Amino acid sequence: MGERLTALVVGALTAAMSAHVIAHHAFAAEFDADRPVKVAGTVTKMEWVNPHSWLYVDVKSPDGQVTNWAFELGPVNALYRRGWTKHSVPAGIEVVVEGYAAKNGQAKANGRTVKFPDGRELFAGSSGTGAPNDGRDPTDRNNK
Repeated sequence: MGERLTALVVGALTAAMSAHVIAHHAFAAEFDADRPVKVAGTVTKMEWVNPHSWLYVDVKSPDGQVTNWAFELGPVNALYRRGWTKHSVPAGIEVVVEGYAAKNGQAKANGRTVKFPDGRELFAGSSGTGAPNDGRDPTDRNNK
């Protein structure tokens, strides 16, 4: 009975860890370092989840069409260490987000910086994932 329970527990833990690894990906798997984007719009939602947080922004084109962009940000703990709080991006606030577009052409990007109406700018990216070393990460030792 003890061996069966141990095997079951080990199997369950292995399956759980595998799902996490599959869900987490390198930057280059989904985003294009040669396609920088910069959009201005209204925050519709912020998801504080791991392995990546998500920021959703309604962006209005010159013809009036609204597109909801999804920006993948760094993990929750990394955002907190960079000065983010749960109150940093309330729904309805206007922001300018810079990042790198998704390879598949969807309105999705890896967010690097978010600029707020008061001029503050917070780094939002995930360093060490293959994202470009663009000098925006204040914690990157290569930038100093």
